[in-house]
This record gives sequence, structure tokens and C-alpha cells, in this order.
Amino acid sequence: MVRQRRSRPRLAPYLFAAPAIVLYIVFMLIPVGYAIWLSLRAYRLEGGGMLGRRVDVFVGLENYFSVLSDPELIASFGRLAIYGIIAVPLTLGLSLLFALLLDVPAVRAKRFSRTAIFVPYAVPGVVAALLWGFMYLPSTSPFSYITESMGLGGIPFLENPGLFGSLANIAIWGGVGFNMIIIFTSLRGIPAELYESARLDGANEIQIALRVKVPLVMPAVILTTVFSLIGTLQLYGEPMTLKPMTSAISQSWAPLMTIYRDAFITDNLPAAAASSTILALGTVLVSVIVLRLANRKTMEAVK
Repeated sequence: MVRQRRSRPRLAPYLFAAPAIVLYIVFMLIPVGYAIWLSLRAYRLEGGGMLGRRVDVFVGLENYFSVLSDPELIASFGRLAIYGIIAVPLTLGLSLLFALLLDVPAVRAKRFSRTAIFVPYAVPGVVAALLWGFMYLPSTSPFSYITESMGLGGIPFLENPGLFGSLANIAIWGGVGFNMIIIFTSLRGIPAELYESARLDGANEIQIALRVKVPLVMPAVILTTVFSLIGTLQLYGEPMTLKPMTSAISQSWAPLMTIYRDAFITDNLPAAAASSTILALGTVLVSVIVLRLANRKTMEAVK
């Protein structure tokens, strides 16, 4: 009886973690493993003619070389980079700015402002893209109506190069609230004694924000940076939703759109699996690089 009682606590952590582990294996590891296995295969026509049949053969890294040399996929990564250069810094900058403003003691209506900034994040991405799409269309855009009434002509929201800013605006509008909540929560965890000491030394609110608050919330800023980069690499819903509204968005405008085309339109699952694997590895690599650089700067600051 004593041995049984002692063995129960040892099994308890594994029993509590078992459902999460099973879900992770079933919905994460197995699909990833299957995608990697599929990326090493290819379809070949055996027998020729109308009586030929499609067979699945092992081709090694052939799909990866083919994908990496695909000009459409490379161009989609270039467009994604331009989109990220616009969306990520503005999202993080506005999130940090709003969090710092809401943390100022003299600011009123903090709860209302915090909720108002966060509400766009609760709107599904497809719905947000549709809403902004009608704001961008020349026939329904209130912005183009104002400029046309002033004799300036319509605003080309859905044409290059303004398309990048239009897509980035949707991501910024929806992502600022989520990142702001993370940074604001980190700000609320800073001891009030640090602010009092800074005020006693003669620092104003701007100096406190720049020299006390920002350095202390850098871990939260780094975390939101990683989230924003991952979200950028997974861009799909916004350009796919706006695609029927403009000819500037092709079927392979973003990497995930190219993967969708290969998988469900051209029925080239091995190429789609190889592209997905490359995109996943790129996401992990970018996240690791950002975290390494952030940790290095933190260690240098501590020294």
C-alpha cells in the first residue's frame, strides 16, 4: 500500500500532460512527418498513352530543387518581404506607443481605449479583408470619393505599388491590439517604485517611458516581434480575399497562395509539400535568429 501511494504522484504529471502530448503528436508531428515524406515523392506516368497510370515514386530532394528554382515562388517571397517591411515595424511601433500611452497615470478612459484598440483583433481576418476591400474599391471607397470630389482622382489602393500598403494596413489594423495587450501587461508588472525613483531624480513621463519602461518591456517586444514575423510568413487570407477585386494579385502572389495552387489547383502535392517544408523551416530559422540577436543584446546590456 505504501509503495502504491508513493508511485501515484510520479504518474500524475504524465497523466495530466497526456492529452496535450497526444494532440501534439496527432495534429502536429504526424502531419509534419507526412508532409516531409510526401515532399520526397513524385508522380510519374507509367505505361504511357490513355492506358497509363500514375505511380508514386521516390525522388529524394528533386522537389526541393525544383521549388527553389521556381521564379514564381521566389517572386512571392520578394513581395512578402516588401509587405513585412511595411507591416511589422508599424505594428510593433504602434503597439508599443499605445501601451506606453495607456500606462501614463494622467490618461483617462483607459478601459475604453484598451478595448477599442483590441476590438479589431477580434474581427476574423477574412471579414476584416472584406471590410477594407470595400473601402479600397474605387466605386465604394469613401476615400476615393473625397479625392474625386476634390478633382484629384481616385486612390489606387488595389494597384501596385499601393497594394502593399493596403494589405499591410489590414494586418496593422488587426494586429496592433493583440500586441498592445502583451506589452501593456508587461508594463503593469513593473514595480511602481522605479517610476517614483525616476520622478524624484527629475525625469518626466517621456524620459521614464524611454529610459525605464521600454528597456524593461523588451522581452515582450521581442515576443511580439516573433509573433508578427510568423504572421507575415503565413500571409494568405488578406490577398486571397482581395484577389477577385483586383488584377494585381495573382494566384501565386504570396508563398502560401503558391502552395495552395500547387496542392489544390494543379494537383502537385509533392511540390506543395516541399514548399510547405521550406516555409516552415524558414519560419523556425527567422524566429531563432530574432531570439538569438535579442538574447545577445540583453546579455551585452547586463554586462
